[in-house]
Amino acid sequence: MTFTYKIPCFDLKQTAYSGQVFRMIPLKEIPDTWQVISQGHVCLIRQENDTFFLECEPELEDFWKNYFDLNTDYEKMVAAIKPEDHYLMAAAQAGKGIRILRQDTWEMIITFVISQQKTIPAIRSLVEALCSRYGTRTRSFYSFPSPDQLCQASFDDLLALKLGYRAKYIYRLCQDAAKGNLDLNYLSKLDYAASMDYLTSFYGIGKKVANCVCLFGLHHIDAFPVDTWIEKILKEHYYDDEKYKDLPKTRLYDQMISDSFGCYKGYAGVMQQYIFNYERNVVHGR
Repeated sequence: MTFTYKIPCFDLKQTAYSGQVFRMIPLKEIPDTWQVISQGHVCLIRQENDTFFLECEPELEDFWKNYFDLNTDYEKMVAAIKPEDHYLMAAAQAGKGIRILRQDTWEMIITFVISQQKTIPAIRSLVEALCSRYGTRTRSFYSFPSPDQLCQASFDDLLALKLGYRAKYIYRLCQDAAKGNLDLNYLSKLDYAASMDYLTSFYGIGKKVANCVCLFGLHHIDAFPVDTWIEKILKEHYYDDEKYKDLPKTRLYDQMISDSFGCYKGYAGVMQQYIFNYERNVVHGR
């Protein structure tokens, strides 16, 4: 069944290439149409300006509306940006079609562990390899493997998928999830700060990966992942030598984010996506 919506501040291509999702793929045979797979479900979504055509099973309409975060007012967030922050203003105008998708937490944990030191095409390829090997086949696609399914993989099996040093992290995380040490239900009930503490207590999950899981898997949209792109932006556009010269690097970025983006409490992660997209996809044209 096809559902039609008129949604401002939403762009499928910008969202798909924002670095948050790896199972949102353009269909070569149908222009401007994307196939999206999540939690064992699949949909097709097409865009014509600010009109969207969602093709899915009728009982899954609410699932996909929630997944694409269609009930959140992103126009209000863009309008709240301080005009004196010229860089953020430009970034928001260039990327205001990005929405923070509500993705599966377990998938985000494994995906962002995989993402370390990898390009987006390489991440997509590794995720699909995991799905086709260990996920459940449903019609024309494979679901992302559950902890129990992924536990069937030995450490050597994961190495064979060319996961490199990430294999040992994924192997341990699967064991922790299967044993209940990594409790996804418990994690879903925690606030942002507690989620960060909980996630970083597990082998293989550092601060950056934990922030990505919080932002894209738990929808804590105050989360602000810092990678090399964000470090570059903070240094070039928000650094004040007089103010920050004596701060150690372990505290520097947190302080800079608090000073420059703390005013966007409740949606700072959206601002992170705007500046990440702008620097990576617009300024540097990746």
